Amino acid sequence: MQHTCSMCGTVYDFVWKEGTPLPKNFPFCSTRCKAADLSKWLNEEYTIATALPNTMLSDTEHEILAELAELGVSPDDDTD
Repeated sequence: MQHTCSMCGTVYDFVWKEGTPLPKNFPFCSTRCKAADLSKWLNEEYTIATALPNTMLSDTEHEILAELAELGVSPDDDTD
């Protein structure tokens, strides 16, 4: 079966049989591409473009947001 690496675009062959685990680096062609993708997530180079709707927040999360609003702190504030 052929697959295109979602990191570098290399088309590569991999062997997979139904009922067995996917290759350890899937969907990447190598450990290097897998690590590079993880690094991008950890360095916040990737983001989820859409904010989560309030209906997906727990009661505790709603309380935290309310407390932050009272303090005048934005949950999107990146300052340390």
